[in-house]
Amino acid sequence: MSEVPLALVTGGAHRLGRAFSLALARQGFAILLHYHHSEEEAAAAADAIRALGMPVYPVQADLTSSTNIESLFSALDALPHSLKVLVNSAAVMPRGDVRTLSAGDFDAAIALNLRAPFLCAQEAAKRMEDGGLIVNVTDIGAQKAWGGFPAYTVSKAGLESLTRVLARSLAPRIRVNAIAPGLVLPSEYVTEEEWNRLVERLPLKRPASVAEIASALEFLLENEYITGQTIVVDGGYSLL
Repeated sequence: MSEVPLALVTGGAHRLGRAFSLALARQGFAILLHYHHSEEEAAAAADAIRALGMPVYPVQADLTSSTNIESLFSALDALPHSLKVLVNSAAVMPRGDVRTLSAGDFDAAIALNLRAPFLCAQEAAKRMEDGGLIVNVTDIGAQKAWGGFPAYTVSKAGLESLTRVLARSLAPRIRVNAIAPGLVLPSEYVTEEEWNRLVERLPLKRPASVAEIASALEFLLENEYITGQTIVVDGGYSLL
């Protein structure tokens, strides 16, 4: 078994998942880079990790399938590294009013945003015999009531609750925390005009950089006396 520890990042090919993958590689972790449809982005992220001198293993999986999750962890078991960190970053954000959102879209959000982190945490805990860290990526929206994204908001609120349940259940061997970003990368649903309006409302008057969000993960790696907490990195959005 290699002395290089392993970090699994779900949705690690693009957006914040990529930032978390690169941050962990800079901290000396080999990366199991999960992706679903983003094969080209995964290849580019893997190249960036290799450029940092760290091993990287891209693996495709549909995390809404429990069978695929089992296969993902079977692939992990074949690697010459011990799992030390799991970052649950993969998510979907279906838009829709509560009156019209389909059951399928609601179920898909719950399956990927909430059930998958639970199942991945179960599998990771079996393999973190010498301790580890699980980080769930939530959203400042978990504390809001976003009428345009009901399934997403509910799933992220559930993920913050799951974080606390896991932290209590898996202590003291495994720490479990969450990171709740605010405005950092605009979604496909937000126009430039709307994005600028949202940013202007923030007390800090600017969006976060991906590096500022990733630094919260680095903080949780370093401080081993934190568990069951959600680290909010939102530029003051939660004050509104």
